[in-house]
Amino acid sequence: MSREVPGESQFVDVYFEPSLECAIAPIELGLLGRIAQASCLLEPFRNQPTPSEVRSCLLKLYQVHGNYQRKARREKAAILENDLPHLWILASSASENLLNGFGFSASNDWPSGVYFLHPSLRTAIISINQLPLNEATLFLRLLGKGQTQKQAVNEVIEFEAGDSRRSAILRLLASWKISLEITGEAEEELMMVLTQAYLEWEQQTEQRGRQEGEQAGALKEAQALILRQLTRRIGDVSPELRSQVQALSLAQLESLGEALLDFTAPSDLESWLTNNTAG
Repeated sequence: MSREVPGESQFVDVYFEPSLECAIAPIELGLLGRIAQASCLLEPFRNQPTPSEVRSCLLKLYQVHGNYQRKARREKAAILENDLPHLWILASSASENLLNGFGFSASNDWPSGVYFLHPSLRTAIISINQLPLNEATLFLRLLGKGQTQKQAVNEVIEFEAGDSRRSAILRLLASWKISLEITGEAEEELMMVLTQAYLEWEQQTEQRGRQEGEQAGALKEAQALILRQLTRRIGDVSPELRSQVQALSLAQLESLGEALLDFTAPSDLESWLTNNTAG
């Protein structure tokens, strides 16, 4: 006899589709970038997932596959196996019992800690605590737990101050900390790690603010100095020309400071601005 399979609405933690125009090259994201080169489902677990949770992830994957296949039938189009999304279970750890229970196995083409089911099942689990300690795995190790996560955060903090990755990652970790504080769902160990990242981000933000303030102050002083010199050389500067001078960069103001020594009339300033601010 036939039997209806009941179900309820389920939500994938992260459903990802790659963009044709990427702001960041996948290679810069290491292992995460390799995963994200094709459509996929990402299911992160703070603790080792139970067999039931793994089966729930598989169920969601195959429901998504079913939607792909129904759409293909409606459009009378063929769908290839490689067009179907892959499931990546991101686990802080995965025991041998869990891996063997589902038949996960390592692959020579992937680093340690990455295990796959049969290719047709399009599923892999990443045991984050088993990943090698290198930059290629950094973005995933930040999702780990305990010493694994702490090590990853320390690596980020040790990046050069001008490294764009440092600023971006610390900002994300600081936002994570604030979100957890609002919801009250954070565990003490996680909050300690995120607090360290938050303090580094706060310090970096304050330092950047001071630098920007110093630059703004230097620019304002240069504008005032140049306008005083212009007044002595060519008389009163019209509001329109004054606005154009105030719009110049610090480097342009320095150049104007040298040129104005030869000015004798407002027309000289007008010509200089026309020749040096075009476009």
